[in-house]
Amino acid sequence: MTRGFGRLRREDLLKTACEVIAAQGFGHTRTLDIARAAGVSQALLFYHFETKDQLFAQALVYAARRDLDSLAKLDRAGGTPVERLRHLLRLYSPTGSARTWRMWIDAWAESMRSADLEETSRRLDLRWKESLRAIVEEGVASGAFACADPDAATWRILSLVDGLAVQVSVHRRVLSRQRVAELIRTATAAELGIREEDLS
Repeated sequence: MTRGFGRLRREDLLKTACEVIAAQGFGHTRTLDIARAAGVSQALLFYHFETKDQLFAQALVYAARRDLDSLAKLDRAGGTPVERLRHLLRLYSPTGSARTWRMWIDAWAESMRSADLEETSRRLDLRWKESLRAIVEEGVASGAFACADPDAATWRILSLVDGLAVQVSVHRRVLSRQRVAELIRTATAAELGIREEDLS
């Protein structure tokens, strides 16, 4: 029973940490801010997380868990390479919560100063690239895609999405989400030798 309560409390703390970080940013959030928002002492925070950096890294994992769960389902699901590619781009593209993308962008910036955040963000980022590369390689093998270098194509596609996500999140009136989706489809289709309509 104690273990169950501890697990629940840890989940509650991570949820609160994500809310505070999303509102204030990693650089402006103190452990005291999270403790106050959660209605607990800082001592309890440090009981569950040894350092502030570890707390932030675990909060980033918590924030990404829903997307990673969806990604795991995609990896297990059937369908053609084009269908799976379309689904992955919808999951990864900046068409969902702006708050989630702001947290990711902030995490990337803070990763230059935090080894824990850098390791966590890199691991999660590579997980997306592994899934996309597997889809591209499968598509090339089946003849659905024409791509000489699946690894390079994977990096270019997801780097474009990342860059557009920054534009949409930071400069909200520069590009509409519809325009972003069009740019992603156009670039991905060109990389893989398919029609843009196939990704609609």
